[in-house]
Amino acid sequence: MLVIKKGFRSTGFTLIEIMIVVAIVGILAAIAVPSYVRYVQKSRRADAIAGLSQTQTILERCYAQNFSYSAACTGLPTSPFNSPGQFYTLTLSNMSATTFTLTAAPVGAQAADKTCASMTLDQAGQKTALDTGGAAQSECWNP
Repeated sequence: MLVIKKGFRSTGFTLIEIMIVVAIVGILAAIAVPSYVRYVQKSRRADAIAGLSQTQTILERCYAQNFSYSAACTGLPTSPFNSPGQFYTLTLSNMSATTFTLTAAPVGAQAADKTCASMTLDQAGQKTALDTGGAAQSECWNP
């Protein structure tokens, strides 16, 4: 004998409900992913700062011992070399007895960071950063 209940409701989700949830998740992902990528890029800039600072310390120690940045220094890596986290290539240029310029350029996944395309530090402690268009950026040295 077949019994039919009155007011029977099916359980589960309709296609419309699932499509609405997928659309909401898509909108949230479209907002969250670029924000996350910018956050990761900003946090990796600390790798450039660490590499530049470590190399500056080696150069200053060399200058204190030899009164010259261009004298043979122990512990100074051959230019170009990578930052500690491997997100930047560091280059030593403009090296003389009294001057040097250290430059960090992003590589790999960090190369997508268009805001801080290069970060530079010199013997006087002057910190500069440029975007891909060559405009100066102040936010790069504040990770």
